[in-house]
Amino acid sequence: MARLDGLATVLDFLNGLQPKIAAQIAKKVLALNIEPLPTDSEKLSGYEGFYRVDSGEYRIIYRYFPDQNLVEVILVGKRNDDDVYKRLKRWLG
Repeated sequence: MARLDGLATVLDFLNGLQPKIAAQIAKKVLALNIEPLPTDSEKLSGYEGFYRVDSGEYRIIYRYFPDQNLVEVILVGKRNDDDVYKRLKRWLG
């Protein structure tokens, strides 16, 4: 099992969402510690080491460090707009 980092980011995002949607996203994030690269994950082009998975209409952006057995959740956001990618660019500086 991989260690999960960045859960505070996830919890901040989940506040205010409908409980059912929040539970779906939380389940998807927690599943990453069992399978860091699930079949529905995709590498982000132009972002070395970054991956994404979808949970309903939301996207989870994360990094996986296999040598450290670590999954770091970076961002969660709506997938139908580019906001999550704009936030990722700002996060990267």
